[in-house]
Amino acid sequence: MRTLILLVLLSLPQGAWAAPRAWSAEVMATRIDVQFAGGTGTEADAQAVFQIFRDVDAVASEWKDGSPLAALNARAGQPAEPVPAELFSLLQRSVELARITAGAFDPTWAALWGLWDFRAASPAPPSPEDRAARVARIDWTKLALDAGGKTAGIQEGVVVGLGGIAKGWALDRSVALLAARGVTDYVLSAGGQVYAVGQTAAGRPWNVGIRDPRGARWDDYFAIVSVSGASVSTSGDYERWFEHDGVRYHHILDPRTGLPGRLFRSVTVISPDATEADALSTALMLLPLEDGMRIAKEQEVDAVWVDAEGVVHRTPGLGSRYVERHPPAQGPSTD
Repeated sequence: MRTLILLVLLSLPQGAWAAPRAWSAEVMATRIDVQFAGGTGTEADAQAVFQIFRDVDAVASEWKDGSPLAALNARAGQPAEPVPAELFSLLQRSVELARITAGAFDPTWAALWGLWDFRAASPAPPSPEDRAARVARIDWTKLALDAGGKTAGIQEGVVVGLGGIAKGWALDRSVALLAARGVTDYVLSAGGQVYAVGQTAAGRPWNVGIRDPRGARWDDYFAIVSVSGASVSTSGDYERWFEHDGVRYHHILDPRTGLPGRLFRSVTVISPDATEADALSTALMLLPLEDGMRIAKEQEVDAVWVDAEGVVHRTPGLGSRYVERHPPAQGPSTD
């Protein structure tokens, strides 16, 4: 499951988002921001970005009645049928990322819908029996794709949800569009996931802040990552959670167990591939550090982990692009 990400663009002067060359829109149930820093980029370019997000949402939202993905879920157990090329490509990426992460990212996680109610008046974990029944329906290998006919099918009981990579996918498409239009210096934000290209108006790389998972304020950023030509995506245990019988439960669920991850408070992934960053930031929350480090090395991405005790770990490739402002605050552990 994907969390909302709260990042700050520390390179921007106060009030920059209200500047004439910044636009925002609500798409995919979140705020999309476009900020142009150089001489290129117009309102028409920003509107084109918003349209990409709307198009992806129309095709790949499991929540929209009549969307191709909703139709795929409705046909569970039936023979595979052709799907739009855009959806097929996104499904291919989801399967690839499921394989890379050994199922820590799984596009069939959506069988867990409604199992946990984080908005209940008195939230409580589901019964082991209910959880086991849902987990038994999750298996990315039960999503059958045929590249020749661009067909997709799922076995009975399987439900596909692409919320864990759809925003990253739309960011990648937006970056490609802006490159074709000759736009060179900008930053895009989708629900907090950022893609920064070129440089700021001051001629510096973009600085993106990583939220302190136990900070007293939502805008307390314990570290800064300098990026250009890359996406920054963070998953954390601090957006939706509750305590029950002294145990803290958060909404980033392991599709292999149906339980919240216990290893980390947050994981940030930096990659030129926003789709990859989107999926891996969640998956690496659920994998042991050594496995996450190995995947990061194999995929040639960088990452920052804040473990359950508040200790920071990071890939060596970040080098001087990573600056820690202060250690993450101590507070309740993930357990």
